[in-house]
Amino acid sequence: MSLDYDAMQQAAKDHLWMHFTRHSSYTDADVPVIVKGEGAYIWDAKGRRYLDGLAGLFVNQVGHGRAELAEAAATQAKELAFHPLWSYAHPTAIELAQRLADAAPGNLNRVFFTSGGGEAVESAWKLAKNFFKLTGKPMKHKVISRHIAYHGTTQGALSITGIPFLKQQFEPLVPSTFRVPNTNSYRADAITGGLIDVSDAASLEAFGRWAADQIEVAILNEGPDTVAAVFLEPVQNAGGCFPPPPGYWQRVREICDAYDVLLVSDEVICAYGRLGTMFGGQKFGYEPDIVTSAKGLTSGYAPLGAMLTSDRLMEPFLADGAMFAHGYTFGGHPVSAAVALANLDIFERERLLEHVSDNEAAFLATLSRLKDLPIVGDVRGSGYFYGIELVKDKATKESFSDEECERILYGYVSKALYDEGLYCRADDRGDPVIQLSPPLIVGQAEFDEMEQILRVVLEKAYTLL
Repeated sequence: MSLDYDAMQQAAKDHLWMHFTRHSSYTDADVPVIVKGEGAYIWDAKGRRYLDGLAGLFVNQVGHGRAELAEAAATQAKELAFHPLWSYAHPTAIELAQRLADAAPGNLNRVFFTSGGGEAVESAWKLAKNFFKLTGKPMKHKVISRHIAYHGTTQGALSITGIPFLKQQFEPLVPSTFRVPNTNSYRADAITGGLIDVSDAASLEAFGRWAADQIEVAILNEGPDTVAAVFLEPVQNAGGCFPPPPGYWQRVREICDAYDVLLVSDEVICAYGRLGTMFGGQKFGYEPDIVTSAKGLTSGYAPLGAMLTSDRLMEPFLADGAMFAHGYTFGGHPVSAAVALANLDIFERERLLEHVSDNEAAFLATLSRLKDLPIVGDVRGSGYFYGIELVKDKATKESFSDEECERILYGYVSKALYDEGLYCRADDRGDPVIQLSPPLIVGQAEFDEMEQILRVVLEKAYTLL
């Protein structure tokens, strides 16, 4: 069935329930319909082109329109379209598991496939609880995560998420999750209650040590015999791309080891080249016990997630009669796994990890030019993953009010950026930010295009305050 534009609009409004969407905003406006992608650009149903500044949703690493990924899917579907991994295996899942294990740090040699990132997080919490029950520590079930951190929408993953307004309408959720401070160094003074105001390298490191130590405080408050895992992102997404201060991850690893708490690195966004390394922990020099991942594993050409775990966590499940009683129908789908393998081939052939590492400083420098605008308080991130925090008063770091977020961030900035040809995210989970996470293939020309569009829109936005 092929619909003309007006029929497509009506069908979308009558039948399509979009995700995280205020449907009332389209009562008197068209639903944006994206119909094509090529390289770093996407086109809508009216033929307008946009720079994909968010890689779809932190997903498309190798760019749009890669025929070899479509061909890999078609070839596999003709050979074996589907078979579950429930007591059986198939070649693409086996090969991909080996390839991921070879690329992962330390002894993360076991790969449990899921359909996506939220399922990977859900799997990690279930594994942590199951592991400790099998190893004589049945009380260890609690999870610690950070304020404003997003870990998924399933009941367990949402419980771990640290964004109250996303959780309230679904409560009661799974109990036994606890929050600690995040690493937003721009707001260190407020986060630490005036103890630390980051002004130089020494104070930044002190803030990182303080933030990590709050994890130890939380473990001791709850009782080490009850805490199973700490879930953290290498660079925290929600709130606007908080990178870790120097030494933060090393101290977190030390704390987890001291209290036999599993360190879960939630890399649903940060794995597969987003930071210039295959896995986010490699960027910052730490080895987790579990990695949760998805998104860039297939560059979005097919849905797939993966939980990587250490050999230690697999050991209890190798005993006679033992089983991790958990799984997903489509986890490790043969077609998705074939696409992932072809995607990783592109990574190697085009040296995408090196490309990101070579260009991240230029990307940050280009975006940092926006700091001359009175509305831009901070530009931060790592690799090809950046957040721009907007403020009402640069000198005091005063943020937007709720009304200003609604009127300016959503009412103007988000729409204006799209109208000017840039698809990205304007968000106020935490403080108001714009997030940029383009395909890993982009370079200086696209950096400049993003900066120029942002400048036009943010200059106008400041006049609306």
